[in-house]
Amino acid sequence: MKLTWNRVHARRLHRHGLLEPAHDVVDAVAAVSGAHAQILSAAELSVGLRTSSTTRADVWEALWTERVLVKTFGPRGTAHLLPARDLPMWTGALSAVPGRNPMPDGVRLTPEQTDEVVAAIDGALADAELTVDELTEAVVAATGSWAGDLVMPAFQGRWPRWRQAVGTAAHRGALCFGPNRGRKVTYTSPRRWLPGFRPMPSETAVAELARRYLRGYGPATPAHFARWLAAPERWAEQAFGALDLREVDVEGEVSWVLAGDEDFDHEPGGVRLLPYFDAYAVGCHPRERVFPGRAAERALARGQAGNFPVLLVGGTAAGVWHQRRSGRKVDIAVEPLGRLTAAHRSALDEQVERIGAFLEARPRLTIGAVSAGPHA
Repeated sequence: MKLTWNRVHARRLHRHGLLEPAHDVVDAVAAVSGAHAQILSAAELSVGLRTSSTTRADVWEALWTERVLVKTFGPRGTAHLLPARDLPMWTGALSAVPGRNPMPDGVRLTPEQTDEVVAAIDGALADAELTVDELTEAVVAATGSWAGDLVMPAFQGRWPRWRQAVGTAAHRGALCFGPNRGRKVTYTSPRRWLPGFRPMPSETAVAELARRYLRGYGPATPAHFARWLAAPERWAEQAFGALDLREVDVEGEVSWVLAGDEDFDHEPGGVRLLPYFDAYAVGCHPRERVFPGRAAERALARGQAGNFPVLLVGGTAAGVWHQRRSGRKVDIAVEPLGRLTAAHRSALDEQVERIGAFLEARPRLTIGAVSAGPHA
């Protein structure tokens, strides 16, 4: 099957809810296999731009009141919003991804120590929402003083040794984020929110996650899947090998789609403003096809996607943008890398209005250079 990149971009836009909005916030998050939530406000906007009438308050309600979304450590070990209904699949799959602890000898937890810490976290959070300091006390009390040794390099000072296992605990289903207590992050157990929760068997979960990635981001290769998950490429090849796939040729580049999922009939087009670390920008590959020409220099940071909010035209990066909120107003500056047609400008105006409605603020658009640097 031979395809053009325009057809591939159109399919991905459609699958990501960027051409036709999703039914609700949960479906929007499921469609992109998780919304990157290291910057929670950016994750909220990613979800809002994929629905027709939700506001930031609706996403907040889904996360902290209805608990149909969960904030936890997802692909690449980074904070994500995931559908609560899919957490068994995510934990079953992520706990099966081979990992390498980069900490040096004398700092690195042993496998046995990691198991001890995860068990301690599981017990401490079973009926509680704890801050990092409170969880430190609980883990050290359950395991020993070694878990509290301040040996991990951190932004300011050092963290206790046990914190190496936070991502592992999340991937095994022992930990997720709770609501902030003032300015302090809290953690809790997903079992408090999801009665009967347990991770899916790993083989089943990995296959399902690979299928979902291919539906949303395909055509793709095992290398793309590995990069999306921060997994070894050989492991990703085995995951793809367990699926029924079809080879496609995209302008001379060989990739794969699921058998029976060969619909590429969507029309290319559309102008979208994607926030920091949006799933489309981060997860779609190859990079040079999503960030062509000057976009690779302006919208990537050392080859890394997500550090700049992106102006998307026809499925490819065509500029950057920035927002600044002040009371009930939000100023949106857009820096295109090329000429915007009248149709593009009209579509951009609609995006700006949608952002304003989502934030419940009055938007004002400025076209020109964006001075804000990349997000760290």
